[in-house]
Amino acid sequence: MAQPKVCLVIGAGDATGGAVARRFAREGYTVCATRRTLDKLQPLLEQIRVEGGIAHGFGSDARKEDEVIALVDHIETQIGPIEVLVFNIGANSPNSILTETARRYTKMWEMACLAGFLTGREVAKRMVARPDSGVEAASGQGVAQKGSIIFTGATASLRGSANFAGFSGGKMALRALAQSMARELWPLGVHVAHTIIDGAIDTEFIRTLFPDRYALKAQDGILNPDHIADAYWMLHQQPRDAWTHELDLRPYMERF
Repeated sequence: MAQPKVCLVIGAGDATGGAVARRFAREGYTVCATRRTLDKLQPLLEQIRVEGGIAHGFGSDARKEDEVIALVDHIETQIGPIEVLVFNIGANSPNSILTETARRYTKMWEMACLAGFLTGREVAKRMVARPDSGVEAASGQGVAQKGSIIFTGATASLRGSANFAGFSGGKMALRALAQSMARELWPLGVHVAHTIIDGAIDTEFIRTLFPDRYALKAQDGILNPDHIADAYWMLHQQPRDAWTHELDLRPYMERF
């Protein structure tokens, strides 16, 4: 019996992460989704199952090395090989530099970057050890593509705005991590990509705290999570002769 293809989504929240999980489930992937609180995953897991997909949920803190190692080991041994890793932890918590604390700053870096390093490292170890024909191209011919690792970035990955010192520091570090991993792992068959989500996303957070921005939804002025998920699926489908490392997504009216 063939092993299932697994998509692991770290930070499968109610917007981008959940949309990515649903997108890959529709393509026949077994989805393994994580959040720090397992209960918050239940609506997403149920939706995937109702739509005919297969999903497993895990309550896991991606900042803790032992939990990450145990999670990846469990999935690889009990469910199937991880073909896609999507790291989607946000860590956005604005605050003035005048009142920011070392504890908050460190926590944001741990969430945005350290967690990406831990999960990326553990999954990469498994991917590079696979046979070259582990992932089939669209043509059906075996190629030396062994999986995809996609890190979700933000506007803060490129520039530090006022009141976002902690978030920017973590996201810029994650971008550097993705670049380093890509340069090392691409020749080994692992497609490492970094996305820059530059703009407000259609979430309850934006609707509640930024109603003027949310009002632009009617004009396609904020990002639709399902359309972000389509871009992630596209990245995973790319043949290795035309891999994208960095992809930025923003509404047409967003200034950059």
